[in-house]
Amino acid sequence: MNYPPKHHQESDINHLIEVIKTYPLATVISVKNNEPLITHLPLIYNKNGKLIGHIDKYNPQAELLKNNNAVTVIFSGPQCYISPSIYSSSQLPTWNYIKVHLKGKVNAVNNEEQVKQDLVDLTDFLEAPTHKYKLEIDNPKMLGLINYIRGFEIDITHWEGKFKLSQDKNKSDMASAKNELIRANKASIETFLSKVFNE
Repeated sequence: MNYPPKHHQESDINHLIEVIKTYPLATVISVKNNEPLITHLPLIYNKNGKLIGHIDKYNPQAELLKNNNAVTVIFSGPQCYISPSIYSSSQLPTWNYIKVHLKGKVNAVNNEEQVKQDLVDLTDFLEAPTHKYKLEIDNPKMLGLINYIRGFEIDITHWEGKFKLSQDKNKSDMASAKNELIRANKASIETFLSKVFNE
């Protein structure tokens, strides 16, 4: 039996890249002595089809992000609980989500100028579309930062899209689930932030 079910597998590479670009904060997983090391880092997908990032040199995972080591990366899109009350047909409760799982080989970027350029590119990407701030490669603060980070790039060897979006339901219920995903994500952000910052 295939898992996840075929209707929850997304194989369109362009859809997977869109998730990476829209939700660039990745979960980066390495394994050392059977112990997983996990860090959350923004990564950009460059024109060469690689993931580019940087990590604090004091992070224990930094030593594993080099030498063609294996790495697993997860990008998380929107997700929410789906109540049967939104469907026109009788259903059970479920959870819908969008995830992209990648496996790859990671290598250090040892050239400081390249690491600086990668930081500029990352900032430029994240500032889109308004670009209210531009990081210059000769920014004096970059000189201090560059000594405390390690740049890396990941060659992607395996792609897997997990898009659980009520695809096994009728068209009307699929549309209702889509609308609920949008509504619930907006509502959960507002509720969470008001609780955390208004305590």
